[in-house]
Amino acid sequence: MNLIANFAVLASRRTIFDLPVCDLGWDDALVFINELASIPVGQTVVCFVNAHNMLTALHDDEYYRIMSHNLVLPDGIGLNIASQIAHGAPFPANLNGTDFVPAFLTFMEAPRRIGLIGGTRSVVEAAAENFRRHTPWHEFVVVSDGYFDKVDSTEVTEEIERQKLDILIVGMGTPLQEKWVHDNIRADHARLVLTVGALFDFVSGAVPRAPKTVRMMRMEWAYRLLQEPTRLWRRYIVGIPIFLFHVLRYRFRRRERILSYPEEQVTVLQPQSDQKKAS
Repeated sequence: MNLIANFAVLASRRTIFDLPVCDLGWDDALVFINELASIPVGQTVVCFVNAHNMLTALHDDEYYRIMSHNLVLPDGIGLNIASQIAHGAPFPANLNGTDFVPAFLTFMEAPRRIGLIGGTRSVVEAAAENFRRHTPWHEFVVVSDGYFDKVDSTEVTEEIERQKLDILIVGMGTPLQEKWVHDNIRADHARLVLTVGALFDFVSGAVPRAPKTVRMMRMEWAYRLLQEPTRLWRRYIVGIPIFLFHVLRYRFRRRERILSYPEEQVTVLQPQSDQKKAS
Protein backbone atom coordinates (compact mmCIF):
# COMPACT_ATOMS: atom_id res chain seq x y z
CA MET A 1 0.00 0.00 0.00
CA ASN A 2 1.40 3.43 -0.88
CA LEU A 3 2.31 5.91 1.84
CA ILE A 4 -0.67 8.20 1.23
CA ALA A 5 -3.14 5.35 1.64
CA ASN A 6 -1.30 4.05 4.69
CA PHE A 7 -1.31 7.46 6.39
CA ALA A 8 -5.02 7.95 5.80
CA VAL A 9 -6.03 4.52 7.03
CA LEU A 10 -3.97 4.91 10.20
CA ALA A 11 -6.38 7.66 11.18
CA SER A 12 -9.49 5.53 10.71
CA ARG A 13 -9.12 1.86 11.50
CA ARG A 14 -9.63 -0.67 14.27
CA THR A 15 -7.87 -3.97 14.77
CA ILE A 16 -9.33 -7.47 14.70
CA PHE A 17 -6.70 -10.01 15.83
CA ASP A 18 -4.17 -7.15 15.48
CA LEU A 19 -5.02 -6.82 11.78
CA PRO A 20 -5.98 -3.21 10.94
CA VAL A 21 -9.45 -3.02 9.36
CA CYS A 22 -10.76 0.20 7.84
CA ASP A 23 -13.69 1.63 9.81
CA LEU A 24 -14.90 4.27 7.38
CA GLY A 25 -18.59 4.63 6.62
CA TRP A 26 -19.95 3.82 3.18
CA ASP A 27 -19.72 7.32 1.67
CA ASP A 28 -16.32 8.06 3.18
CA ALA A 29 -14.95 4.75 1.88
CA LEU A 30 -16.15 5.54 -1.65
CA VAL A 31 -14.52 8.97 -1.54
CA PHE A 32 -11.31 7.64 -0.03
CA ILE A 33 -10.78 4.79 -2.49
CA ASN A 34 -11.70 7.03 -5.41
CA GLU A 35 -8.91 9.35 -4.29
CA LEU A 36 -6.51 6.41 -4.15
CA ALA A 37 -7.43 5.51 -7.72
CA SER A 38 -6.62 9.09 -8.76
CA ILE A 39 -3.12 9.18 -7.32
CA PRO A 40 -0.67 9.12 -10.27
CA VAL A 41 1.99 7.05 -8.45
CA GLY A 42 2.08 4.09 -6.10
CA GLN A 43 -0.44 1.30 -5.67
CA THR A 44 -3.11 0.26 -3.18
CA VAL A 45 -4.45 -3.28 -2.89
CA VAL A 46 -7.96 -3.45 -1.43
CA CYS A 47 -9.36 -6.66 0.03
CA PHE A 48 -12.65 -7.52 1.70
CA VAL A 49 -12.37 -9.59 4.86
CA ASN A 50 -15.09 -11.65 6.53
CA ALA A 51 -14.99 -14.06 9.47
CA HIS A 52 -13.82 -16.93 7.25
CA ASN A 53 -10.91 -14.85 5.92
CA MET A 54 -9.93 -13.88 9.45
CA LEU A 55 -9.85 -17.51 10.56
CA THR A 56 -7.71 -18.33 7.54
CA ALA A 57 -5.31 -15.52 8.45
CA LEU A 58 -4.93 -16.88 11.99
CA HIS A 59 -3.54 -20.15 10.60
CA ASP A 60 -1.68 -18.80 7.54
CA ASP A 61 1.19 -16.49 8.45
CA GLU A 62 1.95 -15.57 4.85
CA TYR A 63 -1.65 -14.55 4.21
CA TYR A 64 -1.73 -12.54 7.46
CA ARG A 65 1.44 -10.64 6.52
CA ILE A 66 0.08 -9.83 3.07
CA MET A 67 -3.23 -8.62 4.49
CA SER A 68 -1.44 -6.37 6.96
CA HIS A 69 -0.02 -4.42 3.99
CA ASN A 70 -3.36 -4.14 2.17
CA LEU A 71 -6.31 -1.85 2.70
CA VAL A 72 -8.75 -4.17 4.49
CA LEU A 73 -12.51 -3.50 4.37
CA PRO A 74 -14.97 -5.26 6.75
CA ASP A 75 -17.39 -7.73 5.21
CA GLY A 76 -20.30 -9.31 7.03
CA ILE A 77 -21.93 -9.73 10.39
CA GLY A 78 -19.03 -11.74 11.83
CA LEU A 79 -16.69 -8.74 11.63
CA ASN A 80 -19.39 -6.56 13.17
CA ILE A 81 -19.73 -8.88 16.16
CA ALA A 82 -15.94 -9.05 16.52
CA SER A 83 -15.73 -5.25 16.48
CA GLN A 84 -18.53 -4.99 19.07
CA ILE A 85 -16.68 -7.39 21.37
CA ALA A 86 -13.22 -5.92 20.86
CA HIS A 87 -14.03 -2.22 20.53
CA GLY A 88 -17.52 -1.72 21.91
CA ALA A 89 -19.17 -0.81 18.59
CA PRO A 90 -19.84 -2.45 15.21
CA PHE A 91 -18.19 -1.20 12.04
CA PRO A 92 -19.96 1.83 10.54
CA ALA A 93 -20.75 -0.04 7.31
CA ASN A 94 -20.73 -3.50 5.79
CA LEU A 95 -18.29 -2.93 2.94
CA ASN A 96 -18.66 -6.29 1.21
CA GLY A 97 -17.17 -6.50 -2.26
CA THR A 98 -20.34 -7.71 -3.97
CA ASP A 99 -22.14 -4.44 -3.18
CA PHE A 100 -19.21 -2.07 -2.78
CA VAL A 101 -17.37 -2.65 -6.08
CA PRO A 102 -20.36 -1.94 -8.39
CA ALA A 103 -21.17 1.12 -6.26
CA PHE A 104 -17.55 2.25 -6.48
CA LEU A 105 -17.50 1.87 -10.26
CA THR A 106 -20.62 4.05 -10.42
CA PHE A 107 -19.15 6.59 -8.00
CA MET A 108 -16.00 7.07 -10.11
CA GLU A 109 -16.88 9.78 -12.60
CA ALA A 110 -13.49 9.82 -14.31
CA PRO A 111 -13.30 7.12 -17.04
CA ARG A 112 -10.93 4.30 -16.08
CA ARG A 113 -9.42 1.35 -17.92
CA ILE A 114 -10.24 -1.67 -15.77
CA GLY A 115 -8.89 -5.21 -16.13
CA LEU A 116 -10.66 -8.35 -14.91
CA ILE A 117 -9.05 -11.66 -13.88
CA GLY A 118 -10.86 -14.68 -12.46
CA GLY A 119 -13.72 -17.14 -12.81
CA THR A 120 -14.45 -19.24 -15.87
CA ARG A 121 -14.14 -17.60 -19.27
CA SER A 122 -17.91 -17.38 -19.73
CA VAL A 123 -18.43 -15.93 -16.24
CA VAL A 124 -15.76 -13.23 -16.44
CA GLU A 125 -16.88 -12.19 -19.94
CA ALA A 126 -20.51 -11.97 -18.81
CA ALA A 127 -19.41 -9.96 -15.77
CA ALA A 128 -17.45 -7.58 -18.01
CA GLU A 129 -20.48 -7.09 -20.25
CA ASN A 130 -22.73 -6.33 -17.28
CA PHE A 131 -20.15 -3.91 -15.92
CA ARG A 132 -20.12 -2.13 -19.32
CA ARG A 133 -23.89 -1.75 -19.20
CA HIS A 134 -23.75 -0.60 -15.59
CA THR A 135 -20.97 1.99 -16.10
CA PRO A 136 -20.47 2.60 -19.84
CA TRP A 137 -17.98 5.43 -19.30
CA HIS A 138 -15.36 2.94 -18.08
CA GLU A 139 -13.49 0.54 -20.34
CA PHE A 140 -13.45 -3.09 -19.16
CA VAL A 141 -10.86 -5.57 -20.39
CA VAL A 142 -10.96 -9.32 -19.72
CA VAL A 143 -7.30 -10.05 -19.09
CA SER A 144 -7.76 -13.73 -18.21
CA ASP A 145 -10.05 -16.22 -16.60
CA GLY A 146 -8.89 -17.74 -13.32
CA TYR A 147 -7.62 -20.99 -14.83
CA PHE A 148 -4.00 -20.24 -15.61
CA ASP A 149 -0.66 -21.38 -14.24
CA LYS A 150 -0.30 -19.69 -10.86
CA VAL A 151 3.35 -20.77 -10.54
CA ASP A 152 4.42 -19.22 -13.85
CA SER A 153 2.00 -16.39 -14.64
CA THR A 154 4.27 -14.60 -17.10
CA GLU A 155 1.73 -14.70 -19.91
CA VAL A 156 -0.94 -13.08 -17.75
CA THR A 157 1.32 -10.41 -16.26
CA GLU A 158 2.63 -9.52 -19.73
CA GLU A 159 -0.96 -9.07 -20.89
CA ILE A 160 -1.65 -6.83 -17.87
CA GLU A 161 1.37 -4.71 -18.74
CA ARG A 162 0.30 -4.47 -22.38
CA GLN A 163 -3.21 -3.31 -21.47
CA LYS A 164 -2.04 -0.20 -19.53
CA LEU A 165 -4.69 -0.50 -16.83
CA ASP A 166 -5.77 1.99 -14.19
CA ILE A 167 -7.55 -0.58 -12.01
CA LEU A 168 -7.27 -4.36 -11.77
CA ILE A 169 -10.06 -6.51 -10.31
CA VAL A 170 -9.01 -10.04 -9.32
CA GLY A 171 -11.57 -12.69 -8.33
CA MET A 172 -9.92 -16.03 -7.62
CA GLY A 173 -10.92 -16.82 -4.04
CA THR A 174 -9.15 -16.28 -0.73
CA PRO A 175 -6.27 -16.56 0.07
CA LEU A 176 -5.11 -17.43 -3.46
CA GLN A 177 -6.02 -14.07 -4.97
CA GLU A 178 -4.22 -11.99 -2.33
CA LYS A 179 -1.10 -14.15 -2.50
CA TRP A 180 -1.08 -14.09 -6.30
CA VAL A 181 -1.45 -10.32 -6.43
CA HIS A 182 1.31 -9.89 -3.86
CA ASP A 183 3.70 -12.12 -5.83
CA ASN A 184 2.89 -10.98 -9.37
CA ILE A 185 1.34 -7.50 -9.61
CA ARG A 186 3.73 -4.56 -9.68
CA ALA A 187 2.92 -0.95 -8.88
CA ASP A 188 3.11 -0.01 -12.57
CA HIS A 189 0.52 -2.66 -13.50
CA ALA A 190 -2.37 -0.75 -11.91
CA ARG A 191 -2.71 2.02 -9.33
CA LEU A 192 -5.61 0.25 -7.62
CA VAL A 193 -6.11 -3.51 -7.22
CA LEU A 194 -9.35 -4.99 -5.86
CA THR A 195 -9.42 -8.63 -4.73
CA VAL A 196 -13.08 -9.61 -4.87
CA GLY A 197 -13.62 -13.35 -4.37
CA ALA A 198 -16.84 -14.53 -6.03
CA LEU A 199 -17.93 -11.10 -7.30
CA PHE A 200 -17.87 -12.14 -10.97
CA ASP A 201 -20.25 -15.03 -10.25
CA PHE A 202 -22.80 -12.60 -8.83
CA VAL A 203 -22.33 -9.84 -11.43
CA SER A 204 -22.60 -12.33 -14.31
CA GLY A 205 -25.78 -13.83 -12.85
CA ALA A 206 -24.22 -17.28 -12.54
CA VAL A 207 -24.99 -17.22 -8.80
CA PRO A 208 -28.17 -15.44 -7.59
CA ARG A 209 -28.04 -12.75 -4.92
CA ALA A 210 -30.19 -12.89 -1.81
CA PRO A 211 -33.36 -10.74 -1.86
CA LYS A 212 -32.73 -7.09 -0.95
CA THR A 213 -34.53 -7.41 2.40
CA VAL A 214 -32.27 -10.30 3.40
CA ARG A 215 -29.19 -8.31 2.40
CA MET A 216 -30.33 -5.29 4.42
CA MET A 217 -30.63 -7.56 7.47
CA ARG A 218 -27.04 -8.72 6.81
CA MET A 219 -28.30 -12.30 6.53
CA GLU A 220 -27.09 -13.10 3.03
CA TRP A 221 -24.78 -15.72 4.52
CA ALA A 222 -27.87 -17.65 5.70
CA TYR A 223 -29.43 -17.39 2.23
CA ARG A 224 -26.24 -18.70 0.63
CA LEU A 225 -26.10 -21.52 3.17
CA LEU A 226 -29.60 -22.60 2.18
CA GLN A 227 -28.62 -22.47 -1.49
CA GLU A 228 -25.38 -24.45 -1.11
CA PRO A 229 -25.51 -26.35 2.22
CA THR A 230 -23.05 -29.07 1.19
CA ARG A 231 -20.32 -26.59 0.25
CA LEU A 232 -20.91 -23.91 2.90
CA TRP A 233 -22.12 -25.65 6.06
CA ARG A 234 -18.63 -26.01 7.49
CA ARG A 235 -17.81 -22.33 6.87
CA TYR A 236 -20.93 -21.00 8.60
CA ILE A 237 -22.20 -23.63 11.05
CA VAL A 238 -18.74 -24.55 12.31
CA GLY A 239 -16.65 -21.56 11.27
CA ILE A 240 -18.64 -18.72 12.84
CA PRO A 241 -18.70 -20.18 16.39
CA ILE A 242 -14.97 -20.92 16.13
CA PHE A 243 -14.36 -17.37 14.96
CA LEU A 244 -16.30 -15.88 17.87
CA PHE A 245 -14.43 -18.14 20.31
CA HIS A 246 -11.13 -16.77 18.98
CA VAL A 247 -12.44 -13.20 19.26
CA LEU A 248 -13.36 -13.69 22.93
CA ARG A 249 -10.12 -15.49 23.72
CA TYR A 250 -8.08 -12.77 22.03
CA ARG A 251 -9.88 -10.03 23.93
CA PHE A 252 -9.32 -11.54 27.36
CA ARG A 253 -5.74 -12.61 26.63
CA ARG A 254 -4.96 -9.09 25.44
CA ARG A 255 -6.45 -7.69 28.65
CA GLU A 256 -4.36 -10.14 30.70
CA ARG A 257 -1.21 -9.10 28.83
CA ILE A 258 -1.89 -5.42 29.57
CA LEU A 259 -2.68 -6.03 33.26
CA SER A 260 0.36 -8.26 33.74
CA TYR A 261 2.78 -5.74 32.19
CA PRO A 262 5.81 -5.66 34.56
CA GLU A 263 5.53 -2.83 37.08
CA GLU A 264 9.16 -1.89 36.74
CA GLN A 265 8.71 -1.36 32.98
CA VAL A 266 5.72 0.87 33.65
CA THR A 267 7.93 2.93 36.00
CA VAL A 268 10.64 3.25 33.37
CA LEU A 269 8.07 4.40 30.80
CA GLN A 270 6.76 7.17 33.11
CA PRO A 271 7.92 10.74 32.42
CA GLN A 272 10.86 11.75 34.62
CA SER A 273 8.79 14.42 36.35
CA ASP A 274 6.23 11.77 37.36
CA GLN A 275 8.99 9.48 38.64
CA LYS A 276 10.36 12.30 40.83
CA LYS A 277 6.89 12.93 42.26
CA ALA A 278 6.49 9.23 42.97
CA SER A 279 9.80 9.18 44.84
